[in-house]
Amino acid sequence: MNAQTHWMQKTLNAGDPIRYWQIGAVAEERFDVPDAPMKGEMDPFFFLTKVKNFIPHEYPCRTIFAETYRGKRPDVRGDFDAQRWWLPFGSPRLDLSGFWFRPTRLSTWVRTYIDAEAPGAAKIRLGTCGGAVIWVNGSEIGWMAPYSRNLEVKQEFDLPLVAGLNEITIFFDDLAERDARYFFQLDYLSGPKARLSLPVPVAGSVAESLETALDGMHFDRPHYFGGDIILHLPTPLPVEVHANVAIEGDFMSRERFDDDFTLPAGARTLAIGPSDRAPADFRHFRITLSTGGFVASRSLGVEICHTERQGQAAATLSDRIVETLDEVSEHSERDTVRAFARLASGRGGADTDAMIEEILPSIEDCHDCADFSLVPLIWSRTVWGDDIGSSTRDRIDAAILHYRYWMDEPGNDVQWYFSENHALLFHTSAYLAGQLLPEATFVRSGRTGAEQSKVGAARVRAWLDHFEKWEMAEFNSAPYFPIDLKGLTALAALSPDQDIAERAKAGIVRLCEIIARSAHHGMVTAAQGRSYEHTLCAGSSLELSGVARLLWGKGWYGRRVHALPQLAVCLRDHGLEIPPALEAIADHRSDKHQEWRFAQGDGSFAALYHYKSEHFAMGSTVHYRWDEWGYQETVLHLRLGEKPEAAVWINHPGESIQFGYGRPSYWGGCGTVPRVQQYRGLAVVEFTLKPEQPDFTHAWFPQGDFDDVRVSGDTALARSGRGAVLLKGSGDLVAMEEGPSAGNELRQYGMTSRWIVRICESDDLSSVEHRFSTLAVSREADGILAIDDPEYGAVRFHPDGSVDAEGRRILRSDYTVVGEAIML
Repeated sequence: MNAQTHWMQKTLNAGDPIRYWQIGAVAEERFDVPDAPMKGEMDPFFFLTKVKNFIPHEYPCRTIFAETYRGKRPDVRGDFDAQRWWLPFGSPRLDLSGFWFRPTRLSTWVRTYIDAEAPGAAKIRLGTCGGAVIWVNGSEIGWMAPYSRNLEVKQEFDLPLVAGLNEITIFFDDLAERDARYFFQLDYLSGPKARLSLPVPVAGSVAESLETALDGMHFDRPHYFGGDIILHLPTPLPVEVHANVAIEGDFMSRERFDDDFTLPAGARTLAIGPSDRAPADFRHFRITLSTGGFVASRSLGVEICHTERQGQAAATLSDRIVETLDEVSEHSERDTVRAFARLASGRGGADTDAMIEEILPSIEDCHDCADFSLVPLIWSRTVWGDDIGSSTRDRIDAAILHYRYWMDEPGNDVQWYFSENHALLFHTSAYLAGQLLPEATFVRSGRTGAEQSKVGAARVRAWLDHFEKWEMAEFNSAPYFPIDLKGLTALAALSPDQDIAERAKAGIVRLCEIIARSAHHGMVTAAQGRSYEHTLCAGSSLELSGVARLLWGKGWYGRRVHALPQLAVCLRDHGLEIPPALEAIADHRSDKHQEWRFAQGDGSFAALYHYKSEHFAMGSTVHYRWDEWGYQETVLHLRLGEKPEAAVWINHPGESIQFGYGRPSYWGGCGTVPRVQQYRGLAVVEFTLKPEQPDFTHAWFPQGDFDDVRVSGDTALARSGRGAVLLKGSGDLVAMEEGPSAGNELRQYGMTSRWIVRICESDDLSSVEHRFSTLAVSREADGILAIDDPEYGAVRFHPDGSVDAEGRRILRSDYTVVGEAIML
């Protein structure tokens, strides 16, 4: 290292996190334990966390791993070999989080240098969920091993620093189960005056220019429905740079598309190519820049939808059914859902068999989310088995017989049994698989197919009992409507028991009613119990957009779908009828406004308020977990005009890294759940943040998707069509102009903040500003928030969640699962 002549140097003050590192490869090895059953049932409250955002359910692999390694010096493996450099982009952590479908043991080496002006002891604080060992100048100074699965633990150490360069090396590891928070944070609490020095193989100024490029890089628009995908760089590159662009889907997607580019010195843009040749959906673009051996990367995200190719929806339902099956058959991701659509539309053959064969290993190995693939596979095998090649069909049957259908069967996987949507698919699969192969033995349970089907039927009926009483545990959630529809459509089509088939059809109709009530021109616009960046930041390509297109002629198709072709086949072949009246509700065109109040979840734990006109819609939670640590809840969401992308929501980021894997993440969910109260088109959102969390709240505010927009001081206004919104902060609203969210994000800094939200109908922002800019909240001694609204008069939001306005009193206890919709 003495021969190293190039450095990136950064200030390092007391209290600062140490953000810059060299990283070795992430070593992965399966962590298989003996097959064993588990105890437990569906948990409708699993995401209502009691300790931060920690999910308590533990698999046998974690129990055995913890018994073996927790509290003991980590099993240091491998050696440091720098592969790339970690640049923070605002994150205090070195964060390699991700999603692993099987229990997987991870380990990584990292290194950086502290350049101390004088010798002395420094105090550092290390935070991680897994285990870590720290060395200074080759001498081990400590370790920690909480191995607490996604729950960060912190520990302090003393670093004996010499004057000059001090090599800091860390080995860290963990067991990944599904979503894994694989990171560490090292804070320099106190010590000699120092700088952080990162060795690089190019001039420090060149390395910093790549950091600047990645830090400020952003797409030229928030969504692509045609034209070229272009990235803007904040400053010209000083040298020629190689760029690799990897386009990936959400964590369940198996697709990855890579392209390489050369950017000449002076480049200010990177043209990736035509959007109509890129895969649809909200996509992560992993941008890797390299020059002279220096390699750094970061992820950006953007929605792509092929609206020009798809055009307007067909006029009749029968034609839209054909259109849906054609679209999924020819343009969806290669999986069992696409194979189902192909078989249902007479497209069986070698390529369809190949799609099935590509997915079968994940089912055979009981990967998490394999149940999503299994339901359409069982349906396909049952109805169109003769159209599947014999060898593929035999392999399907073997996979069905060896699959683990519930946690009481032996296994060593980390399939997620606890959430409502997964439970439905496990029970549906057991029920229908047993019916398909009644005489065969299901290996893990030891039951015959007939016995397996009987057990599955009982569990399906119990699930339906719970659903009919409390509906969606993951309330009103755009990504989980399709998963519930996946299971219910399979039951409606294939159940030999009339009671189950009819109850499943009723469940489908009810979900479609909830979608219609909570939708603005077909698109769900409402508070959601679980959300992701890839579902919030997408509008036209979201699967519910395709559902609205199929049912009501409003919307477009994305690439990755779960239930769409199954819903189409249920409508075509199995007597499913969606009430025609729902079309006018979903695509609201009345001069009057709908107020929709209902509750979801066991015990009605989530009360939901929704208000819409032809020109706007806004939904929010009611007295929901105020000031608690959040998970993936989106608590206020609105849309304006006719464009699905003209959407706004407000949250507190669960992590500072953008497009990461946190639950909550940067946009998906809330680090701290705010106090939210809404009356018609008026809402107040108040945040009181926790000390260790990001120190700002923000609004998704895609300026390029509005017809008119203004941001000044504490006020932002936007209009799309004749729908308008005013946002007013307790402090200044800062529009992000560089980086992944450039043009799409408004921030309000501070550990406490308030947002006033007012939607209305207008085609002139000046009149909106004139009318509502004086809106102000007064806090009364008993915790009441009072606002004098120009239209509604005195509005009083009570600390028990009730609202007084216009001579009405709306109580939290008024919200029922059945719900109530009135026109105002």
